[in-house]
Amino acid sequence: MRSTKLLQSAAQKSSFRQERRRRDRRHQVPSEGQGTRAESVIEALDGLLLTGAYSNVEPKRYGEPERFEDVLRDPDRDETTARLIEAAIRAACPILGICRGLQEINVVFGGTLNEALHDQERGLDHREQGETLEDQYSPAHDIVLAPDGELARIVQAKSLRVNSLHAQGVDRLGSGLIAEAHAPDGVVEAIRQADAEAFTVAVQWHPEWRAAETPSSKALFGAFGEACAERARSRRSHDARGTD
Repeated sequence: MRSTKLLQSAAQKSSFRQERRRRDRRHQVPSEGQGTRAESVIEALDGLLLTGAYSNVEPKRYGEPERFEDVLRDPDRDETTARLIEAAIRAACPILGICRGLQEINVVFGGTLNEALHDQERGLDHREQGETLEDQYSPAHDIVLAPDGELARIVQAKSLRVNSLHAQGVDRLGSGLIAEAHAPDGVVEAIRQADAEAFTVAVQWHPEWRAAETPSSKALFGAFGEACAERARSRRSHDARGTD
């Protein structure tokens, strides 16, 4: 009887370790610039999450001159993410962009960016306010979601109140993209790819902040997770057929 219990315990521990490894299949992709093997990376992923960052996308990537000398740049990330986005779209790999990630997607689709939204006449100051993370990531302004849009369907809302931690934003929307939400000053706050083969959505705010406490964030990450799971199932099915 004791040996049976020990075997059951060992099996449970093994099952737990396998489940933990499965859940920990998250990969941080280094910014290798032109050395990025995008096709190989995307082939190994169930989904691509483009995070925010302190740096701005270089203006030369969307045909504009440098206006500010004191802005942090990251050309290797620019090149890396551009290649990953293009490869993900070709492979129908789900994409979720956050803050800078939205801007990167817009540039890949031929759009342009405004590096200083706060300089616009009658524009909001979209930069973070306050000294603490609680202050900086606290809700800053409302956004209106596109009626009958994909994001409105996902979060089941017509408007949201979101945080705001960016100076740069969409100027001209890229070809093939649809604006899914706007701030009161007209700044694009969410986009998706029209006629995408897979989930391709990006938001300008940071839904990861206190996501477990925010219904719209849970819904957004849930939809992305479902798309990733569907790709994983499809890949396993394809691999299984290939071994028959």
